Amino acid sequence: MISVVLPAYNEADNIEPAVSEISKVLTGCGEEYELVFISDGSTDGTYEKVQTIAKSDTHVKGAEFSRNFGKEAAIFAGLSLASGDAVIVMDCDLQHPVSVLPEMIKKWKGGAEVVEGIKNSRGKESIFHKMSAGLFYGIMSRLIKIDMNASSDFKLLDRKAVDALLELPESNTFFRALTFWIGFKSDKVYYDVEERRNGKSKWSTRGLINYAIRNATSFSTMPLKLITTMGWIFIVFAIILGIQTLVRFFTGTSADGFTTVILLLLIVGGFMMLSLGIAGHYIARIYEEVKGRPRFIIRDTTDSLVGNLKGQWK
Repeated sequence: MISVVLPAYNEADNIEPAVSEISKVLTGCGEEYELVFISDGSTDGTYEKVQTIAKSDTHVKGAEFSRNFGKEAAIFAGLSLASGDAVIVMDCDLQHPVSVLPEMIKKWKGGAEVVEGIKNSRGKESIFHKMSAGLFYGIMSRLIKIDMNASSDFKLLDRKAVDALLELPESNTFFRALTFWIGFKSDKVYYDVEERRNGKSKWSTRGLINYAIRNATSFSTMPLKLITTMGWIFIVFAIILGIQTLVRFFTGTSADGFTTVILLLLIVGGFMMLSLGIAGHYIARIYEEVKGRPRFIIRDTTDSLVGNLKGQWK
């Protein structure tokens, strides 16, 4: 059976189109399937829409969080509730094209345990958003030593890969990177991002920046190592400036030095504050992990998912 996990935050208008189009494609493939919607604290009736459809369509299932826990939590909740032999994760706004699903399933049946959806293009996004996304994935690729360019949450995972992800104990997760990290046999499919069927993206610039910082500090220690690099840069700078100062002193051309002192204070202060900020993010991640709170709290599920909670909160 194929499980399709669809995180949803205020996507009430996209539930019916998603059910219709995904069901049509999977039925055409001759696959038994289930559609698992995770309402991430939606306030527009998203979960109520899922409940209504689930009453007449046994393939449709859903759960609702007690509040907004974020997309990462919604993905892992869907993975924990899905019962398929393979699990596909995709957006319910259908920007991840359903036409690619048969190819994903074919590659899985051919032996791939993780099938990555790779973007050919990002669709009609603003230049600023495309540049920001390119910068983020370029930095993340360097931080985690994995090529994250054009990567997305659009993936198919074999049951073994799903179970491996669910066994990871951390609460701060980065799904896109973890599917590379677990190291199962992988393959790729390529797609073009489609336009949203209804509504607007819920991601703001501030939200994307916070998402980037959280994922970078939850998955890689490279930012911490950058503090050492900045220290070496400052040491080299200080040596050069020190030699210059001594030469001017012994040649009798030394200035009063007020500007130099101010610049040194600003540079040292900037490095120190940046270093404290980076260390602070890691301390925050440690604090969150030590508390041991669950990744999410499920307030309610459709009747068809009651037996699938697997120890999660409800």
